[in-house]
Amino acid sequence: MLQDFKKFIAQGNVMELAVGVIIAAAFGKIVSSLVNDIIMPLIGLILNGLNVSGQFYALNGEHYLSIEEAKKAGVGVLAYGNFLQGIIDFLIIAFVLFIVIKQVNRFKKPVAPPVP
Repeated sequence: MLQDFKKFIAQGNVMELAVGVIIAAAFGKIVSSLVNDIIMPLIGLILNGLNVSGQFYALNGEHYLSIEEAKKAGVGVLAYGNFLQGIIDFLIIAFVLFIVIKQVNRFKKPVAPPVP
């Protein structure tokens, strides 16, 4: 069993997968920074200085100055600003993956159908 495991690990696919996971994690951090530090502030600027990512609704109906203040008071919050930020992160990553896969498929040779 140990020999089979060593053979499995030594295969190229496992190493390629590991490299892909590491690159994806780094890319995710870059996209998060893009959204947090550039896109969301620009959206806030368009909306007259509103901090979109900090928008929330306290479930007890009272007003709190920040999410942290509400959570410190033990109140549940609907952090819809953070959710919006997550959606933007996802859309950017999905779009980049779409472009990469489209380009990879463009360079693949078409496979001829089997002859009967």
